[in-house]
Amino acid sequence: MDTPVTTFSEGPEDPFAVRRAASAVLDDRGTVVGWSERAEALLGYPPDEALGQKATALLVDPPDRDVVMDAVAACVREQGWFGVVPVRHRSGRRVEVGCRVRVLTKGDSRQEWFIVAAPAEEVVQWETDRSVLDGLFRRSPIGLSVFAPDLSILRVNRAIARFSQIPAEQHRGLRTSDFLIQRDSDTVERQLREVLETGQSSIFTEQSCVLRHDPDVELFVSVSAFRMEDSSGRILGVGQTVEDVTERHEARRRLALLNEASARIGTTLDVGRTARELAEVAVPELADCVSVDLLEPVTRGEEPLQDMLSTVRRAAVRSILPDTAEVMYPVGHTINIPPESTHARCLAERRPAIARQLGGGTGWLSRDPERAERARALGIHGLMVVPLIARGLVLGMISLWRSRRTDAFEEDDLKLAEEFASRAALCIDNARRYTQQHDAALTLQHSLLPHDVPSHPAVEVAYRYLPADAETGVGGDWFDVIPLSGVRVALVVGDVVGHGIHAAATMGRLRTAVHTLANLDLTPDEVLSHLDDLVDRLAAEQEPTEESFPEVLGATCLYAVYDPAARHCALARAGHPPPVLVTSDGQARLLDVPAGPPLGLGGLPFEAAEMTLDEGSLLALYTDGLIQGRKRDVDESVADLCAALTSPAQSLEEICTAVEGALLHNRPGDGVADDVALLVARTRVLAKEKVATWELPVEATAAAQARALTTAQLTEWGLEDMIFTTELIVSELVTNAYRYGDGPIGLRLIRNDHLICEVSDTGSTSPHLRRARTTDEGGRGLFLVAQLTERWGTRYTRDGKTIWTEQHLPSASPLLPPSA
Repeated sequence: MDTPVTTFSEGPEDPFAVRRAASAVLDDRGTVVGWSERAEALLGYPPDEALGQKATALLVDPPDRDVVMDAVAACVREQGWFGVVPVRHRSGRRVEVGCRVRVLTKGDSRQEWFIVAAPAEEVVQWETDRSVLDGLFRRSPIGLSVFAPDLSILRVNRAIARFSQIPAEQHRGLRTSDFLIQRDSDTVERQLREVLETGQSSIFTEQSCVLRHDPDVELFVSVSAFRMEDSSGRILGVGQTVEDVTERHEARRRLALLNEASARIGTTLDVGRTARELAEVAVPELADCVSVDLLEPVTRGEEPLQDMLSTVRRAAVRSILPDTAEVMYPVGHTINIPPESTHARCLAERRPAIARQLGGGTGWLSRDPERAERARALGIHGLMVVPLIARGLVLGMISLWRSRRTDAFEEDDLKLAEEFASRAALCIDNARRYTQQHDAALTLQHSLLPHDVPSHPAVEVAYRYLPADAETGVGGDWFDVIPLSGVRVALVVGDVVGHGIHAAATMGRLRTAVHTLANLDLTPDEVLSHLDDLVDRLAAEQEPTEESFPEVLGATCLYAVYDPAARHCALARAGHPPPVLVTSDGQARLLDVPAGPPLGLGGLPFEAAEMTLDEGSLLALYTDGLIQGRKRDVDESVADLCAALTSPAQSLEEICTAVEGALLHNRPGDGVADDVALLVARTRVLAKEKVATWELPVEATAAAQARALTTAQLTEWGLEDMIFTTELIVSELVTNAYRYGDGPIGLRLIRNDHLICEVSDTGSTSPHLRRARTTDEGGRGLFLVAQLTERWGTRYTRDGKTIWTEQHLPSASPLLPPSA
């Protein structure tokens, strides 16, 4: 028989629903007194075979008797039971069925057992579905909300109840705006409405939300939504899952901050810049206000003393708060740390310290009540101090404050701050060590460069020397103005390959060599040839370095010699940028000087260019750092250089300033990538009345003729007191040229601040000064010349040689003004 017991119905999918389940009734003795058609269909026994039979005898095999009796005992004890039991089919096979048993008491106090059964697999599936649904609404940690088509809440699970702080049964009929602030509620309803209208689910959408009962805390949730429909396609509402991912979001944020810190901290080898980068990374993501304080020796590039941690210097401040200057000490301020403060404890113990509230012993504000009161007025609370430690040395500390963020610093914040501090400390220590080496190289470089350029009658000069920025390092650029014989002058600009102390030291050796070679009166191409040999020898002598960092030794150089008496200029360059010439009419151009190889390649020749310069011509010699900026085209830089050199400036100093402004200060985002040396010279010409030149025949009377010409010229210049000495000098030099030289003999007298006498011939025999014995008839001429002159020497040209002497003019003799 079919017994319509609707009280056991659990819904259309319930396997125990009356229309789907088999049913049977047992009396209090276990006799079958009721049997439905579906029971016959399930177990094969027709009613006439089942009714009146003992259920255990009819349906239970002996091996399964214990299992069934345990179920019976549980049913008696609990007055009901649910489970799966094995029973015997009429065909003899074993069948597992799911049973739900209810004990009913009749009016005469007798009890009957009402049994509803279904195939076990259907029961298990239904129970699984029922358990899943129960788990979603009762035990799931992920929030679940069911919304009606009008977006009112139909049902929520316990996770949502914990989220909203409203009991789950009280959510029915509410809207999200009842527990979310309006901004977030509008966002949620807009997303739900879109899912409801389009039927397209949204999956794992992360968003922030703020609850009305806790408006100071921002949560991050992952939301998914789907439209609910019945079997006919009718829209029933929207289902939504909500997962609190605040911790995961914070972890990702911290990881992103660490990645950002790795990219932003330590971009340069500058201590102050690195400290500012640390503060910029921490604000506002980690704190509202940050200060970085370093031990004073660190700011100077020195190694800090670990027993003197009580004084620091403010290196950086960053804040989103207004009027921070009224609370925080400025950059550069020296701070004495109170021994009882949080900061002192942090440095002494070498570990982070957290002050939950701004108190009297928090820091140096404890000794500045006025600033402390302003800090409280700004709402500053919660301090975290982290030491900056690298290679076992305490370098300083970073202090982090919160004001607008009301939440206190947590353990995760401390770990993040320690990561920041660890990375920054290593970068600061690298910058400190580099600063120390850079300062040493800079000191060496400055000691090797000329501190001033002497004035010279041949040229008016001005110069600029700008060392490279700290990132690039000290270079090996140099310049020189070297007086030569015959009122001539040598202009030199050079650049050693590389940077650092090695480059500066090599520069000093090359500069000394140039001075020595210049004193030999060699031509520019010969000077460069000798320098090339010297660089080769230096490269061979240097100590071997690590293979991964080979030390390259090389240099470029431009050497020019100008003679103001003849307006003659000779130049040669070794891999160096060509000079710029500005003629007297204001036209600027690069001089076509043969480009020789850089110094150090060895074995390649150098070639000099010769030209005649007008009075007032401007020569500009420079190193490649002036025209080769990080973000600048060389041709563009040369054009700007020429324009700056032709600017209507009043003096050479103003011209140098104009060049510096055009090529160095007008480079947005581009510092001085390399050392810059600039030497500007304006040529002068000796007045004709100051120079006398003659060509003497190669005859025995040449000496007498030279004495007569000298006497007449010195008389014209008013130097009668020098006639006797000069006649003796000229006579000796001309006699030597007649005896040992070849070709015509040249005599030139130059009157400037010295009286210069030059005798030239086409011979290449070098004169030697020797001490004659008492029995020698000759050999005393050059000895006399050396005794009678202030300086003397020999210089060689392509056509021969010139012997020159210099005599100091008597102070009483009238001096002609130097030519312009």
